[in-house]
Amino acid sequence: MEPWYFLNLGDAMLAGEPSADVEELFLKAFEAAGRPAEMAVFTRHESEGRLQCEIVAYFSPMAHEVAKMLEARACLKPARAGLGLLGGSAPAWQALFCEDDE
Repeated sequence: MEPWYFLNLGDAMLAGEPSADVEELFLKAFEAAGRPAEMAVFTRHESEGRLQCEIVAYFSPMAHEVAKMLEARACLKPARAGLGLLGGSAPAWQALFCEDDE
């Protein structure tokens, strides 16, 4: 099983610019790869008991080159609940998650 990657984009109130940077870099690689359904980047608001929420980006295994350029760290596949698609295509949901991933 290939790893996923995660990158903390910072405080949710200030994560707009880092999110846009990730999206721009990802979209270039996504287009160059032919827009595969298995290549995507998702985001989720996470607090882990802290007062402030942070935005975390999750890169699918096929997006590993972008993840490594951004110095993202390897992780397990995230749960689908609460994720939003930042970059990729709508078929990424079905290609990368099954109904049991909730």
